[in-house]
Amino acid sequence: MYRKPKSSSPFNYTSLAILAGVFVLGIGIGIAFSSTANFSPENVASREVIDRSAPNPELCIQYGASAMVMDTRIFVTLNPFNVYISQPKMQPGCVLRTNTWNILEQRKLVTNDQVRDCKNRMNTFGFTGALENTPNISCIYQNDAAGNLFFQGSGGTPAETERF
Repeated sequence: MYRKPKSSSPFNYTSLAILAGVFVLGIGIGIAFSSTANFSPENVASREVIDRSAPNPELCIQYGASAMVMDTRIFVTLNPFNVYISQPKMQPGCVLRTNTWNILEQRKLVTNDQVRDCKNRMNTFGFTGALENTPNISCIYQNDAAGNLFFQGSGGTPAETERF
């Protein structure tokens, strides 16, 4: 009488349990390494760091949004045509919501003419530096043309909206 030999698997229950344990341990270690954030000024890893670094952080969070401000200069020559860009200067800043401009007016940091001109162009104000000292205040335009490619995946640049 011929007996069919039992098919032996290279993996028994013990080795499968060990492999599953190593897999779970690897995922746990990966999550632990990726979720540790360095909150030093050299590494801006979260919105909280940007919020704490903003000028007048409480006022900024209450009446607007903290921001990273990049100041750069662009030089264009026409003969020959070339474009030169300076190294950007990064600094913390704040963007105010349009209905909170009265904070700047009350402190006499902007004039009625500046507010009217900025409002006519449907812009808002942003600033760097503490409001108690000598802040650098600008009428800024919100540009949504680039979008946030982190949320859109690999899609292209969307067309600019009619709202400006």
